[in-house]
Amino acid sequence: MTSKPPSTRARSWISAGLLSLAAAAALGLALFTSAPSYAQEPAAPAATAAPAEVAAAPAEAAPAAEPAAEAPAGPPDLTENKGDTTWMLFSTAAVLVMTIPGLALFYGGLVRAKNMASMLTQVTVVTAIGMLVWAFWGYSMAFSGGDSLNAYVGGFSKVFLNGVGTSSPLAATFSVGVGIPELVFMIFQMTFAAITEALVLGGVSERMKMIGVVLFSII
Repeated sequence: MTSKPPSTRARSWISAGLLSLAAAAALGLALFTSAPSYAQEPAAPAATAAPAEVAAAPAEAAPAAEPAAEAPAGPPDLTENKGDTTWMLFSTAAVLVMTIPGLALFYGGLVRAKNMASMLTQVTVVTAIGMLVWAFWGYSMAFSGGDSLNAYVGGFSKVFLNGVGTSSPLAATFSVGVGIPELVFMIFQMTFAAITEALVLGGVSERMKMIGVVLFSII
């Protein structure tokens, strides 16, 4: 291959730089012109009462009744939407396919041919362990109150999916007032917990025995 002469490369760099500066200037101008103005308008001078009106006012005026303080509105009631639930189930299946066989075959292609079956087995076993751990205590420690340790870890009120069902309670979504069954939410998060553990196997392929992989995934 023949390289461009220095003068041509220099002109290319200059052209690219000018285009970048022009794009940045256009973006800055658009942001500046579209930014709302926060300048405060001068307050109108307070109207003063005429002396005659002051004299006509009664000596003692009855205190005006204070308006009752409105109670703060609580969170809106969640209603289940079949479309949102169906989409979450489809997304759950998509993440599972990304793990098995997607991630298993991808990591299997990175190792030697004699270790292909071992890598497929490790990814499958680690995925299954991640799902069981998430259902047994992982979901509870991630999505329940942990009292004094709430800033770091949750509690054990939902161990073994205690109280998690298909009807009530509903888990909130990004749509206001729309929820999905908590069991669907748990399954969706479970697939990500499983694929997170399986992703680690790419760094220890052909370096750890099966028993070590199992213990590491449980811990």
